[in-house]
Amino acid sequence: MTKTPTKTNAARFLDSLGIVYEIREYEVAPEEFSAILVAEKIGLPAEQVFKTLLCVTSDRDHVFAVVPGDAELDFKKLAAACGARKTEMVSLKDVQPLTGYVRGGVTVFGAKKDFPVYVDETVELFDVVSVSAGTRGAQVVLSPGDYLRAAKATVADLTKVLRTAAPSGAIEEIS
Repeated sequence: MTKTPTKTNAARFLDSLGIVYEIREYEVAPEEFSAILVAEKIGLPAEQVFKTLLCVTSDRDHVFAVVPGDAELDFKKLAAACGARKTEMVSLKDVQPLTGYVRGGVTVFGAKKDFPVYVDETVELFDVVSVSAGTRGAQVVLSPGDYLRAAKATVADLTKVLRTAAPSGAIEEIS
């Protein structure tokens, strides 16, 4: 017998917009929060599995930052994108009251409030991307264009440039 995918608030939100998507469910342990692990479990490269982070600006405004699972959010770039002096992650205790979602299940779709959404520019490199379906253990896979439209998102460069030592000893930038 085939299990029917969970119908989350995020899925209902996408349904209301007529957006085509796929729900991919997977087993998750209580202590697992790695987007890279999620990518392995749903069969996509980590750079196509985007994590949704709730941040707060120096003006106390909340914004969502959506970045690839294998990347790290650059708070200065996010601040520049949203016109703030500074940004930082919200306190973990504030995530569920502000979004309606638990850590590891945060999505912009169907969140309690419509906070501005900023998505890393690499989202546009792929045919499909994955984001949380609004519950741990479920991802929504959809086209980047549909994601951006449904999220009313602004695309910006949001990730840190990783610096690695090249074999010659020189520093290479990897973005």
